[in-house]
Amino acid sequence: MFDLHRLRLLRELKHRGTLAAVAAALSYAPSSVSQQLSQLEAEVGVRLLEPVGRRVRLTPQAEILVAHTEAVLERLERAEADIAASLTDLTGTMRIASFQTAAFALVPTALSLLRDIYPALRVHVRQMEPESSLPALQARDFDLVIAEEYPGNPNPRPAELEQEDLLNDPLHLALPEPADDADGPTAALRSLADRPWVMEPKGTTARHWAMTLCRNAGFEPDVRFETTDLLLHLRLVEQGHAAALLPDLVWSGQPPTVTLRQLPRGQRTRRIFTAVRRGRSQHPAIRACRLALQQAARQVTACIDA
Repeated sequence: MFDLHRLRLLRELKHRGTLAAVAAALSYAPSSVSQQLSQLEAEVGVRLLEPVGRRVRLTPQAEILVAHTEAVLERLERAEADIAASLTDLTGTMRIASFQTAAFALVPTALSLLRDIYPALRVHVRQMEPESSLPALQARDFDLVIAEEYPGNPNPRPAELEQEDLLNDPLHLALPEPADDADGPTAALRSLADRPWVMEPKGTTARHWAMTLCRNAGFEPDVRFETTDLLLHLRLVEQGHAAALLPDLVWSGQPPTVTLRQLPRGQRTRRIFTAVRRGRSQHPAIRACRLALQQAARQVTACIDA
């Protein structure tokens, strides 16, 4: 019988990449992690790690072990959910990661709903972009992640995670001054070819989508401002410093404060969803958080539609 604790360390190494990262995440000394993995190799009887420069990578046999470990941990997640469902009070701690606009527009309302119904449930929230939060969810740093998917840029869907749609968030071209929309969405984009732009940083899904959108309209945008803070995007547009691509959630159901124009067909909404580890979706705390977020999303959507 293999030691489950050591198997989890091997799984952590797969998700975090280095022994130092595993040690930091679990508050161990790197030497302790290395020793535990050496003992696991002795138990299994095959080599599990091989050096690659100053790092190590998992052997094919280690990958097999990690796949089985994932299945065992999923079963334990289900057991934890069943035990929690058998209790009358909802207690414990929920760790949520959310990107900025969802944290701004949805999370406070959801927290109020949870506080009123489940006062003994502790909820910790951390702002984090999906590029980082979804891998961190797999690494068990969070229990639930609120993430986004831009049109034409589907996210990877790891088998270890379960997704549930939350809402479709309309996207707009935000202009630094009033302009008519007579010539259509592509022409509106092209008319800003010589203007400064604000976009999210390189390497993000949002930046890739925005660059593709502009290039398909026939120009390379002059990106002078880069930040993941969409409220700063909005402020730069409001004061005439840049054009931007903004979602409705930036206004949290309030009237827009800048001139907005439609985007080309097929590029007008981003998908907002929640993700949890497989086997954990029926945990009462997960179900409660998802329900509260759905109610918050309905409130914001109702304000936008009104």
